[in-house]
Amino acid sequence: MARYPIRNVSLLLVLLGVLSPKVNAQIPGLEPEKDWDLNGYVKYMATGNLPDSGSNGLDHLIHQRFNFEYRFNEQLRFNVGMRNRLLFGDTAELPGYGDLVAIDTGYMDLSKNWLDKKGVVGNSQFDRLYVNWQRDDWQVRGGRFRINWAMATLWNPNDIFNSYSIYDFDYEERSGSDAVLVSRKLGFASSVDVVVNPNSDSDLNSYAGRYLFNHNGWDYQVLAGKSLLDNVIGAGFAGDIEGAGVRGEFSWFEPDQDERQGEALEHTAVATLETDYSFGGQRNWMARGAVLYISNPQDPQNAIVFLNLPLTARTLSFTRWTAYADASLDITPLSRLTLSASYYDDGSYFVGASNSYSLADDWQLLGVIQRFDGSGNSLFGETASTLLFAQIRWNF
Repeated sequence: MARYPIRNVSLLLVLLGVLSPKVNAQIPGLEPEKDWDLNGYVKYMATGNLPDSGSNGLDHLIHQRFNFEYRFNEQLRFNVGMRNRLLFGDTAELPGYGDLVAIDTGYMDLSKNWLDKKGVVGNSQFDRLYVNWQRDDWQVRGGRFRINWAMATLWNPNDIFNSYSIYDFDYEERSGSDAVLVSRKLGFASSVDVVVNPNSDSDLNSYAGRYLFNHNGWDYQVLAGKSLLDNVIGAGFAGDIEGAGVRGEFSWFEPDQDERQGEALEHTAVATLETDYSFGGQRNWMARGAVLYISNPQDPQNAIVFLNLPLTARTLSFTRWTAYADASLDITPLSRLTLSASYYDDGSYFVGASNSYSLADDWQLLGVIQRFDGSGNSLFGETASTLLFAQIRWNF
């Protein structure tokens, strides 16, 4: 991962949140030249299955994104993020695939298929759409946005509003939540956040509060509230031991109903512990390891459902214990290789490799291989597959 030194001390203080937005505007060179910004990217990705996957299908994805911000004044701004996708190939010909692509789990349905016929699906979705007000130590944000309560970098039991799959590398922005957030800074690396996240089904309304603070160089947080059908309490920490990053999260989910749609609901504990270490050197070696524990994991119908449908903080895995490790290094100053693996205690496993290559300032090439397999009666072993991805990206 490339590192860019910050030579402007004032800019560093802004990024750390030490200086307020009012002060920021008074620093020469930091005041925006215009009231708005527009950026984004265009990506093309081809996906293929090796013959041992039981299918020789080939899929194509053209993925374009806009990020727009308008600043009314120093305190008030408006943000929009829109993704447009054109999918075609063997998978797009499956019945119901267009409906799957169009799924929007938010309170507002901001996803629309403008094309769905003859194996071609076109979809547009707003995954960011919010107004943000900030003054001194107060912040209020409303609309669709990402609520990042994660302390760990892989699995996040504390990320109760917008969890994601660790195997989805193509959607780095992650989905947002339809919510209202009120936050107040209490000092250095300390704040209180309150979030209300409504749902079209009132039983699935979510809300929570978080207290974040720093003690002796370590970050800590505690949270409590309701997540979908569960009352939840949680805690997390992040720090450094002898140069190694150490992070952990824990959440307890207690259903507020005995059953839902004829299925009994059970409490569960979800916890993760991870560490990483940068060895530096010419190749910039880095290694990371993590373990996830779920006391009462839920059984998915099959591997396809688990890998494609949205996850929640209590369904990050389908087994009691899951382990993960990766290592990465720079092959050249423009090329970085990452090797990764995960293991589930039902006998399922995943191994993968990815290589990113910088073609030019705004152009990047990415190659990925993923293998899902396991013992004969394991979830991945029942439908073993090897996937190959090739992606080219242009940023603007």
